[in-house]
Amino acid sequence: MPPIPPPQSSGMTTTTATPLYWCRYAPRVAASRLLVLHGGPGAHHDYLLPQMLALAETRDCLFYDQRGGGRSKTDDRSPITWRTQVEDLTAVIAELAPGPLTLVGYSWGALLAMLYAIEAQAGRAGPLPARMVLLDPAPVSRAFRDVFEAEFARRQAGPAVAELRAALAASGLRERDPEAYKQRTFELSVAGYFADPARAQDLTPFRVTGRVQQSIWESLGTFDLVPALRDLRVPSLVVHGRQDPIPLDSAAAVAAALSARTAWLDGCGHVPYVEQPEALFAAVREFLHDTESLIRP
Repeated sequence: MPPIPPPQSSGMTTTTATPLYWCRYAPRVAASRLLVLHGGPGAHHDYLLPQMLALAETRDCLFYDQRGGGRSKTDDRSPITWRTQVEDLTAVIAELAPGPLTLVGYSWGALLAMLYAIEAQAGRAGPLPARMVLLDPAPVSRAFRDVFEAEFARRQAGPAVAELRAALAASGLRERDPEAYKQRTFELSVAGYFADPARAQDLTPFRVTGRVQQSIWESLGTFDLVPALRDLRVPSLVVHGRQDPIPLDSAAAVAAALSARTAWLDGCGHVPYVEQPEALFAAVREFLHDTESLIRP
């Protein structure tokens, strides 16, 4: 993979309860802004890079590490909940992304975008997004999450990943090159997300803060966002890989509730920016072009 280039600007927020790391990538000419929400929860933005910087060729892209992960880790042991993340997002928008709002959420980040929009609709957050791009959204209900967890476990225990594990064990890489072995171990831990497990080698490594991930999922309880999504009037695009372990039915339920445009990607699991980047970015660019009038001041 090519190296991740440095951002045009970066810093720490000053209006959130915990300072959050942010960075911006943008083209030379003025462009509309996208606020990109990474997955996890408990992860950090840079595993979306360098591939997702394709959006920054024509748009001003703002990323930030959500509280508890990456450069936004905190020593505060108070539970971080979905409401914490919505409150942080509200502050980030006010501080760094005022004006017509375009949210681009990936995986958990797509769920966070939906939670924020629901709260904004109810007057409990910042401005309602002008539009949303939801990329392989995390399961939209507890029932769909149960299906996902079972499918991911099945894939991780399946013959394709087992063969890769056996090859690594026999390679002698652990003794010969510990860093390369560590990288390969990471790839095997996420292989079940991919239509082709071998493509995990093209994903920038990341770490998840386990306590943050656990506390956020626990805070959602027995959740189902679909009824609340039906009340939203936010033009949206839902993209989902047909081989994603998160069931396509979950993404379809989101799209139906939002009356959203859809792009179902063949030969693609949970990481479309690695597995099907051309189809992904074509769909996103077309949607952004068609809805550009919504974000003009």
